[in-house]
Amino acid sequence: MTPDQLKAACLDFNGAEETFPFNPETSVFKVGGKIFAISALDGEPLKVSLKCEPEVAVRLRATYPAITPGWHLNKRHWNTVLLDGSIPEQVLLEMIEDSYDLIVSRLPRRQQLVLDWSGLRADAEADGGEDEG
Repeated sequence: MTPDQLKAACLDFNGAEETFPFNPETSVFKVGGKIFAISALDGEPLKVSLKCEPEVAVRLRATYPAITPGWHLNKRHWNTVLLDGSIPEQVLLEMIEDSYDLIVSRLPRRQQLVLDWSGLRADAEADGGEDEG
């Protein structure tokens, strides 16, 4: 995955924005004002840090040597991913989506509705459809 593809993948979600709160070289992708991805897109090698459920984070680290505990982040909840081609692109895209979903799931329902978050639709389907009256 190229830096442009990584940026596009992070910005492909409703309400996602790229900010630069740390320095001009570090892209910080947020939704609802909360971080879900961090990357120095011009960095070599290219890496991205993503939020992750702790149990899943451990499993991913055990499966892929290119995934390590979050660099300068809470290592329980963040992974840093070296984009060296060893991780299937679909796995990486799912990790980005999972990170976004973790953040949106903790936003107020009002914000989730504005974002048209797919997690709300999944919850409604699990509940057997629309809420009644």
